[in-house]
Amino acid sequence: MLTLVVVTVVTALVFDYTNGFHDTANAMATTIATRALRPRVAVGMASVLNFVGAFLSVTVAATIASGIVDQTTITVPVVFAGLIGAIVWNVITWYGGIPSSSSHALVGGVVGAVLAAEGTAGVVWSGIAAKVLIPALLAPFVCGLAALVATRLAYRLTRSIDDESVGKGYRRSQIFSSGLVALAHGTNDAQKTMGVIVLTLVAGGQLSAGAGVPFWVKATCAIAVALGTFSGGWRVIRTLGTKVTHVEPGQGFSAETASATTILSSAFFGFSLSTTQVVSGGVVGAGLGRTGGVVQWWVVRRMVLAWLVTLPAAGLMGAAAEGAVSAFPSDTAGVAFVAALAVAVVSFLAVRSRRTSVNAGNVIDAIPPDSDPVFPDKPIVPAVAAAS
Repeated sequence: MLTLVVVTVVTALVFDYTNGFHDTANAMATTIATRALRPRVAVGMASVLNFVGAFLSVTVAATIASGIVDQTTITVPVVFAGLIGAIVWNVITWYGGIPSSSSHALVGGVVGAVLAAEGTAGVVWSGIAAKVLIPALLAPFVCGLAALVATRLAYRLTRSIDDESVGKGYRRSQIFSSGLVALAHGTNDAQKTMGVIVLTLVAGGQLSAGAGVPFWVKATCAIAVALGTFSGGWRVIRTLGTKVTHVEPGQGFSAETASATTILSSAFFGFSLSTTQVVSGGVVGAGLGRTGGVVQWWVVRRMVLAWLVTLPAAGLMGAAAEGAVSAFPSDTAGVAFVAALAVAVVSFLAVRSRRTSVNAGNVIDAIPPDSDPVFPDKPIVPAVAAAS
């Protein structure tokens, strides 16, 4: 049992790492797109603030640990299977550059594994509805509306100031607003892994129910999400920063401020909110808020489809992993087989991703550097010429 607990805790930290690189775009996509910060500097700042944010609250951790599944019936192999479903789905969507929800992948994977092992009695449906589904439906619209209003105010309040001064001012402001989003992401998302590890420790008899989150759990989760954030997640940054809409500094500041406010408010109430959905809603709202702004609705439809699919897809993967584990005569053998299979899938996608590499050097190449005070070494290219 102790071996299974250790393996599952390590798997949870691997998920936390994937959460970090998958969701780096939440904080830094618009800041990188407007060239307020260089890509590597941006993800470095985000990783530090994710680390700090992980220590600020444990309310969401409590929701994951006891609010979605029954602690008295769940077993360690079931938690492991749920984590595998979440990790594989995270890597698949990262490979496709799709800003899907790591939070919903985690909830879907764990719930799917519990359903396969225990049936519907092992799931706290009221908790999922109140803490996961309802916030998921409302949060993107709330944040999008806030970003739309903030964007219009930002342009209205600065219309008498020359564009160059406004751009520089909002770029500087974005450093603060994007940092606040990164802090909020650490506060919200790192806690989800803490909750899963607590669930594992309780199921494995290493921690009593209701004992809270041990400090070592907080520290390791903070480190894992920070390392994942620093690795970049450039594919998702490219989608959110360059493909949804053309983001100007005022829009970036508005979207980030609205996103941080929404995420921190949800963390206070213990909602397992998708920071990806919140920030995506903010970017769309900012695109609509600028006069002449154009939103690429085909990209938005693709993201929304991924949001709708994430819970059931991760759930099916978690259920399949649980079925594979239980098919072996011992839990240890089943866990080893599923872990090896997951490593093979993830490795295959990682190797495939090198064929179309997205990195700090080319993540915003689609945006013409027609006004580029932060990157003076890049040539100034007129937007029309760059488009042609």
